Amino acid sequence: MLRILILAALIWWGGRFLGLPRNLRFGLLAVLFAAVLAAQLTLPDGHALREGTGGSAAPWLLLGGFAIVAGLYARIVAGLKTRAQPQETKMSQPASTFTESELDRYARHIVLRELGGPGQKKLKQAKVLVIGAGGLGAPALQYLAAAGVGTIGVIDDDVVDNANLQRQVIHRDADIGKPKVFSAQAAMQAQNPYVEVRPFSRRLTEEVAEELFAEYDLILDGTDNFETRYLANRTAVALRKPLISGALSQWEGQLSVFHPAQGGPCYQCIFPETPAPGLAPSCSEAGVIGPLPGVVGSMMAMEAVKKITGAGAALQGEMLIYDGLYGETRKIRMARRPDCPVCGSAGHS
Repeated sequence: MLRILILAALIWWGGRFLGLPRNLRFGLLAVLFAAVLAAQLTLPDGHALREGTGGSAAPWLLLGGFAIVAGLYARIVAGLKTRAQPQETKMSQPASTFTESELDRYARHIVLRELGGPGQKKLKQAKVLVIGAGGLGAPALQYLAAAGVGTIGVIDDDVVDNANLQRQVIHRDADIGKPKVFSAQAAMQAQNPYVEVRPFSRRLTEEVAEELFAEYDLILDGTDNFETRYLANRTAVALRKPLISGALSQWEGQLSVFHPAQGGPCYQCIFPETPAPGLAPSCSEAGVIGPLPGVVGSMMAMEAVKKITGAGAALQGEMLIYDGLYGETRKIRMARRPDCPVCGSAGHS
């Protein structure tokens, strides 16, 4: 038996040294195994050839069974690697290239004269941070991911609640109790595996805002409290980053792009002070119609796409107000305040 194993080793390693294909070496081993097994099963006891090859078929059958199990295991592992490979290819695509699947996915963008291939490439290379994965953040995140924005950060310290599901459509009933950023991440990557999602399950604070904003090209503020809005505005102005801000109340939403580095006003130019208690109640206090966040949040994503690609005219120096109850929209012009403590001569040079 030892001589047969030595011969098998010579076939395998000698064949490899001689450059014989792997399949051919497997074939020669199979022929050797079949010949030995035939000798054990057909020759009478005591025959010299049978004795020289082990004297019994049992060890060879055991060895053959082991080889079959090992081969099946190798094929299963190879199959799993093959199934995983497309996902790895998607996630590892350079920001300057597109797979065939991506080209097909974004075809309706690419045929747009205002976007085309260069615009889609800008989207893939862009990094956008969304503050809040709630009413406004949910549709904004979904459409940014669907549009092919390459890197999307989302920061929120809240968890999914049953009362959120009437309007925050990125989350599902099964997500109740789960941090919103992780629920949103799962939904976005399920929709578009070509984008990178970076979840930050924490509140935006002074300690982390500047370092976090520095990593992104564009900031979307979908929060519902003035403290965070003012913080986002100060940080975006200091880093010369464009800020897209939206707000909701009952049936009405508003939206604007703030970018003082390009001559427009900042958020605090328009809202210099926090409203007195009761004048600007939150959605939980005043209520909000379910589809309204979808309308305004989608508009925020639209402004982000335009700002990234340079298509059209962004809502800079303007505020769009949408009245869902009567189906009306209007714009108001906004000017920068020279005495603004954030972006004016007193607070920003």
